[in-house]
Amino acid sequence: MDSSNLGPEGHQSHPSAPGQSGGVVFAVSPDNFQSDVVERSQQVPVLLLFWADQVPPSAAARQQLQDLMPAYQGKALLGLVDVSEDQTLAQHLRVQGLPSIRVVSGGQIADQLDGPQADGAYRELLDRLTLSSADALKGQLQAILDAKDYPTAIAMLQQAINEEPNNMGFRVELADVLVQQGTLDEARTVLASITEGADQRERPEMRLQFADEALTLPDLESLMQQQAADAKNLEACYAICVRSVVAGEYEQALDQCMTIVQTDREFRDDIGRVTMLRIFTLLGKGHELATAYRRRLFAYLH
Repeated sequence: MDSSNLGPEGHQSHPSAPGQSGGVVFAVSPDNFQSDVVERSQQVPVLLLFWADQVPPSAAARQQLQDLMPAYQGKALLGLVDVSEDQTLAQHLRVQGLPSIRVVSGGQIADQLDGPQADGAYRELLDRLTLSSADALKGQLQAILDAKDYPTAIAMLQQAINEEPNNMGFRVELADVLVQQGTLDEARTVLASITEGADQRERPEMRLQFADEALTLPDLESLMQQQAADAKNLEACYAICVRSVVAGEYEQALDQCMTIVQTDREFRDDIGRVTMLRIFTLLGKGHELATAYRRRLFAYLH
């Protein structure tokens, strides 16, 4: 739908009354629809909530959304259309009942929700609308990486970088995949192009450190034989951990770390605990495995 056709006919854009526009949550009327919804939607998505005090579910929806908006730090806006005051916009956008939501992005209707929603529906909508392009691509990549189809993942990321060369998130993901593929020199080149302090830059850096260290170690089968011959061989434990990380066997790696921690905290300056923290960085915040082993480590240490 064209932005020029989105607004109701017969109304000119006029400045809104003080307090009604310019913020993250604002009142919408036919007078400020073009300036505060259509034009602002060119930068961030705008949720239009059609509501009225006389319809309790819609008043509840208004409260839920207003409570949610601060967490999104201006990455989405909430426009409130009180149909008890003016039904022009509701009629123009074919709203059939309350509450109803129309999502305006780039001057067009991009999505809609009609009627009362289940718990979490508004948060899910906002999460989807505000997901960064890097995070969105990461979600698409996960299935490809699970299948270890690194060439396809690399091609997707290189195309994304060509389209958004200043997006450091894409470069972080590319460096990480290159390490997993084993093309370490290429990964170093990409890492060098990532701004210091860029979000999650430490992840491919950490993975590259593990990969470099693994180059100096025997293969995993030989290390397992060493450990079988001497269960207290902590050097073998640590080497198995490093090799397991490179192979993507994180649970096995964390088990080896726990063995080191429980056997000798002083071994290589507490390398068992330190290595667990490094693996947690690779897994990322909220990963189930990282959460479980954080608890195990905490329980043992305390």
